[in-house]
Amino acid sequence: VKLEMKRDDETGRMTMKEVPKSERTVSADLILIAAGFVGCDAEVAKAFGIEVDERWNICTGEEAHVYKTKREKVFAAGDMRRGQSLVVWAIREGRESAREVDKYLMGYTNL
Repeated sequence: VKLEMKRDDETGRMTMKEVPKSERTVSADLILIAAGFVGCDAEVAKAFGIEVDERWNICTGEEAHVYKTKREKVFAAGDMRRGQSLVVWAIREGRESAREVDKYLMGYTNL
């Protein structure tokens, strides 16, 4: 769906509101969701069948640099995996996650 910023009349805060009748389906071989500072949306976790922790961070392996979820072909990095943090961590995790995806797809990596 398309979203637009709207002011909430009761609180005065700006929020994202769905544009009516804007839903559409897009075919894709790869989806990258960059949603910083918001954690994982419940519907996204449900749609992908992935586990989240008590803070709605996506669960990955126990090791410090494991980005693969228990769901085949689903990886997570940055704020979605570790929660809100500095952008330098997100950049590092994005690069490390790309390395893990490359190894998964190719069996090795040059990244």
